[in-house]
Amino acid sequence: MAFSRKYAVPMAVATAMAVVSLATPLAFAQQADATGEVRRVDPAAGKVTIKHDAIKALDLPAMSLVYQADPALLANIKAGDKVRFTASRQDGKYVVTAITK
Repeated sequence: MAFSRKYAVPMAVATAMAVVSLATPLAFAQQADATGEVRRVDPAAGKVTIKHDAIKALDLPAMSLVYQADPALLANIKAGDKVRFTASRQDGKYVVTAITK
């Protein structure tokens, strides 16, 4: 079988598109909105523990979970607050990207 330049570029493009389409779901973090009760806040460490119901979009059952968060988001949050938050899974870790009372 001889190598043909006629098919080299289309094959390279098709291969690149296949790789990108397979990798695309992994590149985007899963994200979901939820409500819960703050159990503990550690702004210095950038962590907040929230007790919440099941979050199906993140495949989380009802639980208390420690989330990472930008310390600035936690400035006005304290234990006992009922909150609405947006969480995502990034590199295997759960991160709160928005939170309000």
